[in-house]
Amino acid sequence: MMDGAEMEERRPDEVMLHEDEEINDLLRRNYRIIQKKSAFRFGIDAVLLAWFAGEVSDSDRVVDLGSGTGVIPLLMDARNGCGQYTGLEIDPRMTEMASRSALMNGCEDRVHFIHGDLRSASERFGKGCFDKVTSNPPYWKAGTGKLNPDPMKAASRHEVLCTLEEVVREAAALLREGGHFYLVHRAERRTEILDLLPAFTLTPERLLPVCPFRGKEANLILVSAEKAAHGATESLREEPPLYIYDGQGNYTEEVLRIYRE
Repeated sequence: MMDGAEMEERRPDEVMLHEDEEINDLLRRNYRIIQKKSAFRFGIDAVLLAWFAGEVSDSDRVVDLGSGTGVIPLLMDARNGCGQYTGLEIDPRMTEMASRSALMNGCEDRVHFIHGDLRSASERFGKGCFDKVTSNPPYWKAGTGKLNPDPMKAASRHEVLCTLEEVVREAAALLREGGHFYLVHRAERRTEILDLLPAFTLTPERLLPVCPFRGKEANLILVSAEKAAHGATESLREEPPLYIYDGQGNYTEEVLRIYRE
């Protein structure tokens, strides 16, 4: 593992790969990402969340809770080219790998990855210090489904290291008033999510259902909420569904447009 000094001395094209790692193209501004071949790899849900979180200004501070490979901050920086991004990740190996991805893309002055537990994020960073919070947390509750024997994969899919409530609680604490939280999750947990957000002074604003095909029910939802100290100021706006695949199993034009952005 490289220490900080070694990473600073290396040019982007000299970033080292460790055993079981490879480089993948993010298809945006020539950004690339390092991923483990045998570990959890990002999916289209992360791509959609980075797009859903929208534009970022020069002064915006963004934190991604449970950042994993770092794909969401990297995609947001590739799209905006400005702002300051922090990825908080509990696995030190993933944190180090994501830091090498930032160095490889030459964005390490804007995109930083920190090893830490998201359950104590507001204690570490302070309350009300971010403009946007994003999270693609584990989808499955502990005790449901089959738990992967690999601890790394298990933690990415099941709530063994954090719960949905803890993610929402910390997002609310980290946001300044008027800041926004962006979440991707399973559609079947919609009611739970919409109940949790206002319990932590987050007013749900937008909900985008994501369906695999036309005629199929949504399996994912994208939700945005505003930090509102005095309660809800407007009603939730549910947007028309986003369809991932057409009848031939190819990405729809809407999804291709998201990638092209």
